[in-house]
This record gives sequence, structure tokens and C-alpha cells, in this order.
Amino acid sequence: MSEEVSDDGFLGRRLRLLQPKRGHRFGGDAALLVAAARSVMKDGDAVADFGAGVGAVGLGLALLGAGRVVLVEIDPALAAISAQNADRNGLRERTETAVCDVAALCRPGAPADVAPDRFDLVAANPPFDDPGRFRPSSGSGRALAHLGDDVLFADWASAAARALKSGGAFVAIHRPEALAGILAALDRAFGDVRLKPVHARAGAPAGRLLVSARKGGRGPLEIRPALVMHADEGGFTAEADAAQRGEAALDLA
Repeated sequence: MSEEVSDDGFLGRRLRLLQPKRGHRFGGDAALLVAAARSVMKDGDAVADFGAGVGAVGLGLALLGAGRVVLVEIDPALAAISAQNADRNGLRERTETAVCDVAALCRPGAPADVAPDRFDLVAANPPFDDPGRFRPSSGSGRALAHLGDDVLFADWASAAARALKSGGAFVAIHRPEALAGILAALDRAFGDVRLKPVHARAGAPAGRLLVSARKGGRGPLEIRPALVMHADEGGFTAEADAAQRGEAALDLA
């Protein structure tokens, strides 16, 4: 293994994933997105992982019962690692890697493996740090992954709407302060919106927001009970620990 790559456990070490030691790395957000997405996923569903990185979310969903999974990643180096990770976890036969810009998928001419009306579920971990508040690290991949805005999320939502079958689910993790832009983007093609705030500790402001929506859905928006990550005495809460280990779903259905 290259000295520039680490070998890390994910979902309670049920997956072993290679990832760069510097730059964009998967973490707790990926585990939360898996836990949220599996609440709307049925066994055998066709899944697209937008912004796949080294494949953590898509491979996690493949492990938990998804059918065919397409890992969509703009960075060729990360996409190559995601293919390695699929191989080393015995998931290669059910996964594909598409090297392309997610934002470009909302326009005609998308790659065949991300064809319109193909997927039951799209999971997305979009780049959402505000450029005005984010100081890029020395890893250029991290800067690319974390510099996003409302326009970019709107493009990703449009790409998801194009890729999903009617009634398919779009699940994403984002910043709570981006809620207005998120709702505006989803209003074009989605309904049945579900929101779940994520708090580091009880009483602290939400630091993340889990979002799900259905293509063509017409139901009202619902705010689900918040997830608190850390107990007062330290360590994860029981719900957060189960989500991080891949042992529980976070209800966004």
C-alpha cells in the first residue's frame, strides 16, 4: 500500500477502505448519510452515490442490500481508489464507477451508466462549505470537495431528478444554514421532503441536516426528531453509535 494512502474501517469496520492520507477523506457524515439512505432503500434498489469520493457511501449501501450501485466522482484518482475498494470488499460485481461532474448530469449527454430514469435512490454528499468561511487545506482534492454553494446543490438536485425513476428517493447531507436554498432546489421536481437535524450535543445548534425527498412526491414537508451525536458524559449516544456502526437506519422515509 502506498505511504500516501491509509486503510481505514467504516461502518464498525464492516468495510475496509483505502483513502488518501491528505485531502478529501470520508468521516462521520458518510456514515450518517448511509444510515439515512438505508431508511428509504429497499433490497435490490439501483443506487447512485453522487460525490462518491473513495466509495464509502455507495459501498456501504451495497453491503446493506442495494442492487447495482454507481459511484459518481469527478476526481479520477479518488474514483480509481473507489474501484479498488469495491474489489477488496467483494462488491465489484455490483458496482460501477463513473468519472464525471455531478452538476453536468442535469444536462443531456450524461454517461450511459448514469442514464435518466435509472435509479431508485440517489445518495449525495455535496461540497457544502461556504467559500467565504472555508480555508482550503493543502490537499487540492479537499478544497474541490468542500467548496460549494446553493447553485451547486440546485444542479445536484436537478441531476438527481434526471437520474431517478418516478417516485425515487434523493437523500443528502448538508449544512442547516443552507435550508432555504435546499428547499428551493427540491421544489422543482420533488415532494415528500423530510428533514432531520443533527446536533453535536443536546442544546447545541444543529451542525448538519439530513434531507430526503421523492421525485414527483406531493406530500408535505416533515421535520423528524433530531439526532444528538454525543452524550453529556462523553461518547456517542446510542442512536448515533448504531448509525456510525451501520447497525441502524435514521428514519427519513
